[in-house]
Amino acid sequence: MSSEWLQGSCHCGTVRFEVHTPVEPAARCNCSLCRRKGALMTPAFAEANLRILSGADAMTCYQFNTRIARHYFCKHCGIYTFHAARTAPGMWRANIGCLEDVDPYALEASVADGRKLSVVEDA
Repeated sequence: MSSEWLQGSCHCGTVRFEVHTPVEPAARCNCSLCRRKGALMTPAFAEANLRILSGADAMTCYQFNTRIARHYFCKHCGIYTFHAARTAPGMWRANIGCLEDVDPYALEASVADGRKLSVVEDA
């Protein structure tokens, strides 16, 4: 695990957070939401390793399908910052593109088959 807290923010800077997690192995998901947002995500980390520094009141949560996963976005700029995982209760993932000093284009990424976990067709 990374020995430092990584700083992150949404595009407009209203939502600021920090996470204590490695960035690799990075992952994408092929569920209908992740396929559309195209984000590269950190490995799963414990909720205690996420700190919202500012902008909690500017965040909005989106849930779909089983309504277990919680995907958080800035309601001003629309950027997905992090989410609570459905398949690993108590675990979170952050959008690597929101992390300062991390180049998401320099990382290799696997693709999780979230599509097969859906209970709603094409979700």
